[in-house]
Amino acid sequence: MPIPRIAIVGRPNVGKSSLLNLIAGERIAIVDPTPGVTRDRLSTIVELEGPGGAGPDQHIEVIDTGGFGVYVAEGKRYDEIGADLATLTSDIERQIAAAVGSADLILFAIDTQAGVTSQDQAIAKMLREQRLGSRERDGRDAVPVVVMATKVDSDSWEPHAYEAAGLGFGEPLMCSSKTKYMRRVMLEKLYTLARQRQRELDERYGQEAPLREVDLKIAIVGKRNAGKSTLVNTLAGEQRVIVSEIAGTTRDAIDVRFDFGDRSVLAIDTAGLRRKKSFQDLVEVYAFDRAKRAIARADVVLMMIDATADISQVDEQLGELIKQSHKPVAIVINKWDLAEGKTGRDGKPVGVSAYERYVRRELKGLSFAPIAFMSAKGGMNVQGVLDLAFDLKEQATTRVPTAQMNRLVRGLVEHRPTSDKHGRRGRCYFATQVRTEPPTIVMIVNQPETFGGDYERWLMNQFREHLPFPEVPIRLFFRDKRRAEKALAEREREEAKRLRKGKRKLHTVGDDGSFETDFGATEDDLDALLRNMPDDPDLYFGDDGGDDPGDTTPARDRSRDRAPGNDDRGGPPHVRMIDLATGEEEDFSQEPDIDPDDGPDDGPDDEDGDGHDDGEGNDKGGNDAPDRR
Repeated sequence: MPIPRIAIVGRPNVGKSSLLNLIAGERIAIVDPTPGVTRDRLSTIVELEGPGGAGPDQHIEVIDTGGFGVYVAEGKRYDEIGADLATLTSDIERQIAAAVGSADLILFAIDTQAGVTSQDQAIAKMLREQRLGSRERDGRDAVPVVVMATKVDSDSWEPHAYEAAGLGFGEPLMCSSKTKYMRRVMLEKLYTLARQRQRELDERYGQEAPLREVDLKIAIVGKRNAGKSTLVNTLAGEQRVIVSEIAGTTRDAIDVRFDFGDRSVLAIDTAGLRRKKSFQDLVEVYAFDRAKRAIARADVVLMMIDATADISQVDEQLGELIKQSHKPVAIVINKWDLAEGKTGRDGKPVGVSAYERYVRRELKGLSFAPIAFMSAKGGMNVQGVLDLAFDLKEQATTRVPTAQMNRLVRGLVEHRPTSDKHGRRGRCYFATQVRTEPPTIVMIVNQPETFGGDYERWLMNQFREHLPFPEVPIRLFFRDKRRAEKALAEREREEAKRLRKGKRKLHTVGDDGSFETDFGATEDDLDALLRNMPDDPDLYFGDDGGDDPGDTTPARDRSRDRAPGNDDRGGPPHVRMIDLATGEEEDFSQEPDIDPDDGPDDGPDDEDGDGHDDGEGNDKGGNDAPDRR
């Protein structure tokens, strides 16, 4: 469904980026007093509530633009390597023009405390004459303009705000991003304006399906000049973000939506990263923070590597940052058309296999991640990279039935038993996947310490080989069954105290069979269910014609197309596994409250003590994750 687009324009330092953050209710745009910080047009989808909670919610797309007229700070025309930032002027003005040309409503920001300046009057004249931005005349009227008086920090500034009415656009809206003065009134009036624009759009294009979430969110990260913005423009099919040879052109995290076949994608372009000691100002600190937040909200991360440059310490640190986020990641080798066939350091032509080995050697912490080669500028293999991203999200959201997981673990433990230094054999009573994104596996064992180190890495490699998520991060935790018994005893004591005090908590069952309660499945809930399980591991592996634990055929070849839930999901024969939060059988959809120190995940593997990650699976069998080219 088309939604109103609202563009915020004005001269530098009038509070446009702060206004975007105020309307969105979160820090999206970088705010800094330095002129020229915003370069690309930055947009976000905002849901406005009706006045007093009445009326339907209204979605709008708010677009922030660079300050018109001044694009570099005084005395900072050249960056630290001598590049002339004034060359970006035409690109920034094109971004402003594109925002105005596509807008259904323009918010013309005026600094109340500075008053109306000659530059404000010049911009107002361009807006009245519709000369700021081209617009296809398909029967639409001129785009309406509303003055937004910013920095109205208190009622004493209101008379000054009304001076903006002399620009000829009617009574101005006013607010303060700093003190939130008149924020509610401003949002209510903005809601009314957006509803008017929405009715016009509905009459022009007809009412369609409601706005839906995108099918995939990808964060594009990497060093400076790795080709991130070029890839975004290629995917969007337009000059959506500024592309320049000047390093560090992109500063904000730019959200760009586009359709890929019958699916929708949100690509997040981020600022190019470099070593922290090279940061020139706070803007780069803010840009780094936006990049980390982009990784956190993405489904899949594309880590861009410039094939024409060496992999550096920045790439290694970025890889570790992505690994710690537990997000699916694809290593994308960009500019491959420029590097392929060139003579390498060994005097031989550079090929796919040789470069692949080079990447694996330098980025050992991402040994599970697939590698793709592409050219963002020429379009080579761009579609293949998107297909790979969708595939990684599918892997990360796959849930393995509990019975299948237990059969696999039984076969693995029988194939390679483990014991501690005193010869006591490690036993696994139960294993289950407790959540997805990332796939998280909990194993209930007698002695968690006997399953660590090399044995844990071996288990991780076997899981990647036999389960349908070999190319995404996997989290593995070992829990002591005795700890579950202690937790249950403590919980029973607390329940007894509540009963004595007459504070018994009642839970009813809804029409759909689920518990009508506000608590979720916790670690104690899981421990309680495991309390009375028999100690014989064989009782947990039902003979229901499932996968043979001795079958070494990779799971991707056996069950990739198997929909989760179509298999027999029967748990131990003497236990009925129920999620206390949902009432669903055998579905621990809530993440257990597990201390990360209780069991390591797939973190850095430093076997030789040299302080470097030796890679996952470097102990016995290695990890040959399939690579995508």
